[in-house]
Amino acid sequence: MNMEELEERFSAKKFWKELAKGIILTNPVFVLVLGLCPTLAVTTSVNNALGMGAGVIFVLLGSNFIISIIRKITPGMVRIPVFIVVIASFVTILSLVFEAYLPPLYESLGIYLPLIVVNCIILGRAEVFASKNPIIYSIADGLGAGLGFTIALIIISFLREVLGTGSLVIFGKQLFSIPVISTSPLSIFIMPPGAFIIIALLMALFRLIGVLKNE
Repeated sequence: MNMEELEERFSAKKFWKELAKGIILTNPVFVLVLGLCPTLAVTTSVNNALGMGAGVIFVLLGSNFIISIIRKITPGMVRIPVFIVVIASFVTILSLVFEAYLPPLYESLGIYLPLIVVNCIILGRAEVFASKNPIIYSIADGLGAGLGFTIALIIISFLREVLGTGSLVIFGKQLFSIPVISTSPLSIFIMPPGAFIIIALLMALFRLIGVLKNE
């Protein structure tokens, strides 16, 4: 068995390790503190969080896959421009699909959808992992980071929407409302200061869990 075959040899344990790492240990928002610009902007509703999360997962999977394939033929001097071109191609596909089939979500996400191109989570995973590892593990890494980012968006948006409006609406359907808060909503939570408060509390919780785990 040559080195290429050894490199591509599949290990289920390593696959799941890379997948789980991005969700918990290196969660992009709560642990690495990356991608906070779209996190602050789009988490006013769970709808936006789901759309942005799905978009980031798609781009991460696609870009990690392609970058891992071409990693050995990409000159080191031009690797960053190559990575950006690959990422921008997937973001363009994503934007066109959203505009054609999900126009309300496309309008709601606004400029933050095309700005996925410069999302440091995606470029970071391309540079740190996909450019140095086989395809299967790069897919696991991209999926883990994407799921970690999406879960963070959903948790933040859920708290902001419920506290800020007193109800939860997903795809036009109201799932529930809280009588007291719906009549006197805590509007600060759907404003930028509310996003900072929620994110700071959740980051503190993740750090506390990490400290307790290491003791």
